Amino acid sequence: MTELSRIRNFSIVAHIDHGKSTLADRLIQFCGAVELRDMQEQMLDSMDIERERGITIKAQTVRLDYKAKDGTDYVLNLMDTPGHVDFAYEVSRSLAACEGSILVVDASQGVEAQTLANVYQALDVGHEIVPVLNKVDLPAADTERVKKQIEDTIGLDASDAVPISAKTGLNIDLVLEALVKRLPAPTGDAGAPLKALLVDAWYDLYLGVVLLVRIKDGKLAKGMKIRMMNGGSTHEVERVGVFKPKLTDFPALGPGEIGFVTAGIKAVADVAIGDTITEDRRRASEPLAGFKPSLPVVWCGLFPVDPAQFEHLRESLGKLRLNDASFVYEPESSAALGFGFRCGFLGLLHLEIVQERLSREFDLDLIATAPSVVYKVHLTDGSVLDMHNPADMPDAVRIDHIEEPRIKATILVPDEHLGAILKLCQDRRGIQQNLTYVGSRAMVVYDLPLNEVVFDFYDRLKSVSRGYASFDYQMSEYREDELVRLSILVNAEPVDALAIIVHRTQAESRGRALCVKLKELIPRQMFVIPIQAAIGGKIVARETISALRKDVLSKCYGGDVSRKRKLLDKQKEGKKRMRQFGQVEIPQSAFLAALKARDD
Repeated sequence: MTELSRIRNFSIVAHIDHGKSTLADRLIQFCGAVELRDMQEQMLDSMDIERERGITIKAQTVRLDYKAKDGTDYVLNLMDTPGHVDFAYEVSRSLAACEGSILVVDASQGVEAQTLANVYQALDVGHEIVPVLNKVDLPAADTERVKKQIEDTIGLDASDAVPISAKTGLNIDLVLEALVKRLPAPTGDAGAPLKALLVDAWYDLYLGVVLLVRIKDGKLAKGMKIRMMNGGSTHEVERVGVFKPKLTDFPALGPGEIGFVTAGIKAVADVAIGDTITEDRRRASEPLAGFKPSLPVVWCGLFPVDPAQFEHLRESLGKLRLNDASFVYEPESSAALGFGFRCGFLGLLHLEIVQERLSREFDLDLIATAPSVVYKVHLTDGSVLDMHNPADMPDAVRIDHIEEPRIKATILVPDEHLGAILKLCQDRRGIQQNLTYVGSRAMVVYDLPLNEVVFDFYDRLKSVSRGYASFDYQMSEYREDELVRLSILVNAEPVDALAIIVHRTQAESRGRALCVKLKELIPRQMFVIPIQAAIGGKIVARETISALRKDVLSKCYGGDVSRKRKLLDKQKEGKKRMRQFGQVEIPQSAFLAALKARDD
């Protein structure tokens, strides 16, 4: 076991694309944790989807051995964290396992919205922060301006911020020296009963459930019988080790160390992220604080295309939930789509990633319903109903009022794009709360309804600001507003999956936009298909898909007109019958495109 004074646990926090994963690569390379021939970009991003998109989704850890300039040997446990707002829960869990953070700021772009959010999270858990200015080799880099920005907006002393280039490896040695000199060593008692925080877990086909743990007190060794303090299950430890970054077996882990444990855990239900692990015979008196449960922001239904895959979907969701604690699900059924699950996510990117992982890792073919947020429906009898799905909305006569979730959004944007951003927020029913300047950039704080943000707000924000605006948000409260359910009827049949909750003032324009979009996307049939948008019994918009017409007269060469008339009348009768029994197939692409339809 390593001496406590020579361990440093730290995470890397930053805005998206400011160079966290590249800096992690350089630190791994400098410490010689990986042979040069095995080195690759985004070393810690193990999922294909992370490499393809160039983003970090899962926080990853690696143990580095570093010999300082004064000759002391140190053990560095590095946790690379995601930067996107949808994966903030990954960041919060990683921060809880560390004592300090490297704050990476782009020397050309400066402080962004997510920089603020992540650094405040780190300060909240009492971290020591080492500011690092990345990309100083770029022509647009301005280190003095960015140092001043860090001091003005975050309130951190940036006079000794380390100027680096993670791409070229410039000054990486200075970052490592700053880490061992400025970050505190962990605390803990090796003689006390075992107390370890369960930071993360994932399912491995060969090893079963693998646990990522941070030891606070005591030691964890192979052959020990451990107990989950909250879950109550007991297991015998089979393997203990660390990530270098490959799994490397160790005889034992002591206080302050971060590593993995396998204990032949087969049931996914036995593991809860944030639980405390202790020794079964010599138990700790009380568990560690753990993590606050994450609250899903967006809900959507996931249904297997083939109903026979329902059980496979249930198992797959269980395994994915183990690896992604911010994702929740519960069974539901739909008249149109059969049996499936109602799933909760932290945002639309999170939803997209989970869907992609289910199809790639578990070979599932899924249909997703329209994403929606949770509304609080106050009924006339005084009870309150949490409504995840617009299709579950009670009868209008039973509803007293509906409350929707509101968020506090922080947007940083260059001055020339400020007008477009303010107009976008006003159009989305936003209430401006604050407007301040950080150098030449404006920082706007808006109170916005969450359902206006979850669909395409981020895309619109980037397009109206030419990619220069950055955005972060946190939940604030539920507030009453004039909300109605907009139902979509195709061929007089309501389509549950396309029902949405909208503000009464926008119902007509949203209904018209949806009908126009669906008219383009639904293939024509042999009969006329009306597409209608309705609020209760009132139709607010309608489009009609005209019928395909087979040329029944192609075999008629001249002859009497009555013969042609007879064939056309026969066709008309046939179409009437088809119309009567006509079931309209709506393609999956129509569902997805309909969600993005807005009357902007």
